[in-house]
Amino acid sequence: MQEQPDHALTPGLTARVELTVTDADTAEAVGSGDVPVLGTPRVLALAEAATVAATARHLPVGTTTVGTRVELAHRAATPVGRTVVAQAQLTTVDRRRLTFEVTVTEGGQTVAEGRVERVMVDRHTFVERAGVPS
Repeated sequence: MQEQPDHALTPGLTARVELTVTDADTAEAVGSGDVPVLGTPRVLALAEAATVAATARHLPVGTTTVGTRVELAHRAATPVGRTVVAQAQLTTVDRRRLTFEVTVTEGGQTVAEGRVERVMVDRHTFVERAGVPS
């Protein structure tokens, strides 16, 4: 018998993750520009981390989620040393497809916002099909 998740996978689940911006997180460092502020790829990674955290304890054993679609508006620059907070909320569950609304803020200002879609998959099968050595 498979272990059941702590709670059902339903809309309304949320998670919050933080990042204090370092030189390694800048557009210069990640290759997305030549300015010393938080790079968009790091904003996206933080947003996705929040979506993963929102459902991690609620997935059936052996199941994971993978990202399939992202819409992200990066609206404000964040300098090194500041802390950004990504908040994700699961808004739709359509069989295996999960849709999240995500907001990234810093000091009360919206830095980025958007939508992230993820799909639930069997982790073992997914990794095997991707050709990742075990």
